Amino acid sequence: MRLNGKRVVGTVLLTGSLSLFLQAEGAEAKTADESDNVENRGIEGRLSAVEDRLSRLEERLDNVLAMLSRLDRPEDPESLRQVSHIAADAGELSSEVTSLGSHDDHAISLSSSASGSSSAAAVPGSPSPSQTVTTTQGTTAAADVSEPRRSPYGGYMEMHVNHDNINPTTLDFHRFVLLYGHEFNDWISFVGELELEHALVAGGEASGELELEQAYLDFLLTPNLSFRAGMMLTPIGIVNERHEPASFNGVERPFVDTFVIPSTWFSNGAGLVGDLGAGFSFKAFAMSSLNAAFFSADEGFREGRQKGFFDNASNVAGVGRIEWAGLPSLNLGATLWMGNSGLDFIDISGRTTVVEFDGQYDWRRLEVRGEFAWTKLEDAAEINRAIQLDSGVNPNIAEEMRGFYLEAGMHLFPREWKHDFVGFYRYDNYDTQFKMPDGFLPLKQFDRSAHILGVTYFPHPDIALKFDYNIMENESSVVRAPNRWNLGIGWWF
Repeated sequence: MRLNGKRVVGTVLLTGSLSLFLQAEGAEAKTADESDNVENRGIEGRLSAVEDRLSRLEERLDNVLAMLSRLDRPEDPESLRQVSHIAADAGELSSEVTSLGSHDDHAISLSSSASGSSSAAAVPGSPSPSQTVTTTQGTTAAADVSEPRRSPYGGYMEMHVNHDNINPTTLDFHRFVLLYGHEFNDWISFVGELELEHALVAGGEASGELELEQAYLDFLLTPNLSFRAGMMLTPIGIVNERHEPASFNGVERPFVDTFVIPSTWFSNGAGLVGDLGAGFSFKAFAMSSLNAAFFSADEGFREGRQKGFFDNASNVAGVGRIEWAGLPSLNLGATLWMGNSGLDFIDISGRTTVVEFDGQYDWRRLEVRGEFAWTKLEDAAEINRAIQLDSGVNPNIAEEMRGFYLEAGMHLFPREWKHDFVGFYRYDNYDTQFKMPDGFLPLKQFDRSAHILGVTYFPHPDIALKFDYNIMENESSVVRAPNRWNLGIGWWF
């Protein structure tokens, strides 16, 4: 998704034009005949209300332009959403000011003017609600109660062909995701995301999944701080919050974000989202914890996600993330997650820690990104013994896991072309048996790495056709990992 500079410029010009028009209308109202004093007072009151809204619009525009100046990617979803709201608000103001020009009709009112523009949609091409970080900048006013608000929607989909040298080749409609948002007023908004995986959900049979990944309210407390509560994505890493097909290279997501960080990771919770200035932003949430009863040697914490289904809330986890985008083309992030995961065990806390660092850098047509993740599970030996006593099988859960990846991608088509073609290489290294508790030996087939070479073709910025070849390796002398290739198509809107 690319930022349309003409929309930003157009919004600025429209804002300036509105200011001049308001000044002219104000002068005309003040020079009206004495017999029209009653009518003029009504018009002046409406002008005052519009001027207040215009002032807030200009302040929001300044904030967004300042934000754009320090971002590493001009198509940052938060900024795009802000620009779309500003453009829509400018359209509403334009309609309202036009109505003032025909004030011979005394039936015209502020609420009817707002209703007349309620059908204004977000700017075409603006991101879906799931990609937003903060709500609309601005403050609430009395008129907000009756003013109709926008309800944007969006989605993303992807289909994959997966082949290795052991299993049958599969063709899978991997994800069908619908996104919906609603603005109640200038400071309260809703975001929802419903995902269907693998096309089919059938009761009592092995099938896909239907998941509610996001459903939260966002309350704007100040222009730079909001409170969020509901079903939310855990703020960790590059991919967990930004995983639309056109936003990353490769048909499948990085292995580190699958086996060490259990993406997509979401749960019930509440917390704060804020902009600290100087390029810094943060998220701090209290969320449902993981459940160690479902951890494994192969996939680590993945099956321990509670996913908002009658979450065991006897222990609540805390997660904090900070990002820095203070230099052009550079974005850095770090996350700390901590919580007790021994929810199903007596006298076993299972204190769990996840530490993650990531970075993204663009230089001309080159894009580089990387991520490091490390986890620690206290009481891992006791948890292994408790699960073995209950099931008869030792899960061999590690005390520590570790993973990292480095990726470089090059845009091969000139910038002025409407299409784009990216070649990339990524090295993934992920070990879900990195350090074992006393008395347990690591399974070396789960100390893995992968070399991924691939290409992505963009016939449109929001549509990606992908191919990659994976050279798979592990440290086992007995169990070998088969190489694989993947072919996929994905889009979002």
